[in-house]
Formats: sequence, structure tokens, C-alpha cells
Amino acid sequence: MRIVKAGSRHLDGIMEIENQSFSDPWSRAGFADYLDVPDGEIVALEDRGAVAGFAVYHVSFEESELYNIAVRESCRGQGLGRALLDAVLDRARARGAEKMYLEVRKSNAAARGLYKAAGFAVCGERRGYYERPTEDAVLMDITL
Repeated sequence: MRIVKAGSRHLDGIMEIENQSFSDPWSRAGFADYLDVPDGEIVALEDRGAVAGFAVYHVSFEESELYNIAVRESCRGQGLGRALLDAVLDRARARGAEKMYLEVRKSNAAARGLYKAAGFAVCGERRGYYERPTEDAVLMDITL
């Protein structure tokens, strides 16, 4: 397995994972457009030529934000989410970020546990942030 900068060849696998992972998924066009964002990056976790997971993040000066991270359902529970998260933290740090932020559904205990284990701390809440279904977001951050 290896983590690489995603390209258009990864979009089919990313979309498959996105649609099985989120009730309000990003569109294919949204991912395709993000491939060309100068301050952002999509990374793909490749396993024997297939996409096993991906993450989307953005760096703006000393701050960064994790927008999206997901692992293929059949590959979960193997530490791949943590590997992706660690790679994103390293890449953001290398691009000059000193802090990373994220939002996570309040009910997503698995993701919140992953982030906490990586060193993220709760720093706030956004009421009604998510749609389909409507739910509060927990804000978390980490110093890089």
C-alpha cells in the first residue's frame, strides 16, 4: 500500500468510497475540481492498483483543514484511516501549516476516536452543520 497525490485516475475509486461512506457525499465534479486547487490536495491510499481510501485537505498559510477522509468499507479496521491521517498531517506540516482543523458529525464516534488518538482536541461545536440528516458538528484541532 502507498499514499499518493490523487489524480483523475483515482476518481472512480474515490467516488465509490465517498458514496458508501457519507449520507451527503461530494459530487464527482467537486472532487475533479479539487484536483487543481493550488493550496489543496487529495491523497489516495492505493492497494494493488485500487483506491482503498482517500483524504482531502487544504493549507492556507499556517492553518490547514481536513475536509474529508474515508476508507473503503471492506478495508476498515486495519489502521488505514490512521495511516491516511498521519500522511495528511505530515504533508500539511511540510507545506508550512502549524495547526489543522476539522469538523466531524457528533454521532461519528469512530472518527472522533481516530482524531482523538492522533492528538486532536475538541475546540467547539457547530449546531445543525450537517444535512441529510441534520446534525451538529464537533470542531477539533491539533497543533502540528
